[in-house]
This record gives sequence, C-alpha cells and structure tokens, in this order.
Amino acid sequence: MGLIYHIAFPADWAAAQRDGEYLTSSRGLTLAEEGFIHASTAAQLAFVANAFYADVDDLLVLVVDEDRLRPEVRYEPVPGLPAPFPHIYGPLNVDAVVEVRPLERGADGRFTFVA
Repeated sequence: MGLIYHIAFPADWAAAQRDGEYLTSSRGLTLAEEGFIHASTAAQLAFVANAFYADVDDLLVLVVDEDRLRPEVRYEPVPGLPAPFPHIYGPLNVDAVVEVRPLERGADGRFTFVA
C-alpha cells in the first residue's frame, strides 16, 4: 500500500464526505481550475504546509491509499524542488482516504509531520 498525503481544510473535507468525492486541488484552487489535486509524500508534507499554509490553523492531513484511488496518480517534477510530487488527476474518492489527522505545529510554531 503506497500512501500519499493531502492538506485539507475541514470544511472541504466535510463537503467531500457529504458528496462522496473531494474536489479541492490546493489552497484556493479547485480540481477544475488546476487540473489535478496536489498531494505530497510524507517527506514533502511539512515543507508544503510551511510554504503555503503557515498562516492557517485547523488543517487536516488526508492519508490516501494510492491502491484505492480511482483517478490516476502521476509523480511530476516541480521546478526548484529535488523530488517529484504526486498529483491526483481526477476527483479523490473518499473511500481512498484511510485516515484523517490534524496537522500539528512543533514547539517552534512550524508544521511538523511524521507518517
């Protein structure tokens, strides 16, 4: 089982649970606008959280089992970063989310993540 991770706002996750699929790409962007849903590996998640969500509290981490996903996942390079990021090319079916965890900050105020 390969796991990937997506940072979510609680309201977006609640809507997905109601509707059966998750359609938020990243902060302020929908799947329709971006063309895919941004995801991360465990090693990439804290970087993404601190780079793009540092001013936000009350975030969730959706733990996604790649084997349960209906849409294709592509690992694609991001300019300036060493490792490719997973991108989900279609609606995220909620039954592929095997765990939902709060995204927590360390003592220094920065987000941390341990898979």
